[in-house]
Amino acid sequence: MIQKLTEILKLIRINHWIKNILVFIPLLFSKNLFNQSHLISILFLFFSFSLFSSLVYVLNDLVDIQKDKNHPTKKYRPIASETVSKKNALILILVLFVLCTSSLAFLNQLTSFILITYLLMNVAYTFVLKNVVILDILIISIGFMLRVLSGGTEIEVEISSWLVLATIFVSLYLAILKRKSEIDFVKENNTRDVLTDYSSNFINQIVTITSGGIIICYALYTLSERTLKVYGTENLVYTVLFVIFGVLRYNYLSDKKLLSENVLENLFTDKYLLVNMVLYLGFVFAVIYN
Repeated sequence: MIQKLTEILKLIRINHWIKNILVFIPLLFSKNLFNQSHLISILFLFFSFSLFSSLVYVLNDLVDIQKDKNHPTKKYRPIASETVSKKNALILILVLFVLCTSSLAFLNQLTSFILITYLLMNVAYTFVLKNVVILDILIISIGFMLRVLSGGTEIEVEISSWLVLATIFVSLYLAILKRKSEIDFVKENNTRDVLTDYSSNFINQIVTITSGGIIICYALYTLSERTLKVYGTENLVYTVLFVIFGVLRYNYLSDKKLLSENVLENLFTDKYLLVNMVLYLGFVFAVIYN
């Protein structure tokens, strides 16, 4: 029983739910972190978005079962390794779909629309768009953008356009470097056809563009008139240093081929990136909440 539960949790990628923490960004930067009503709303949104993302993960694994069986690491996923049967995977998809649609009743209309858009977009990604060069990584970045936007719509706060753009660039940056690490498997284990369309030179161009985009957009956010008005200080600009370090450190790890296909593993296993994130959040909290 415990073994089956463990396999189900692996299948729904519960360890990837941390990606949905992006819904808290509007709560943090709108100075509403200690607003109990808003906090409860965002916590529910977090779990709702997590259910939607898990539904997508299970569907994707079911569709890609044959390719995953030929992949060096994905072959250990529950469906590919047959620790979870196709029948049980289909039942799980149905259960998750019911939970997802039910959760929409507790969210406002605009947030519900965003979640439905996320689901439909990822269904299209699973069956078609993941094989279209450039569009495959754009879909990933849009998914992260929708997480941030939903956090704003649920508590009805305005989100800085610069912050949204920074989020898009960050997700594009992480997505293309994930593709770069996956390319190492292409020659012997070509399980993702679109990888052959990404040359090293093209990837480096995208990395350069997105790296600069992250730093520039975030810097402009910290110096924007709206930001200065809301926080009453220019001190947030100093957090740009943490962003610059994070980008350069991740680029360094990529250049040394020290990155795995798992973005979360990369972010939380490198001690320098981890310390940098903690210091960044601490400084942001100190500036915003005095």
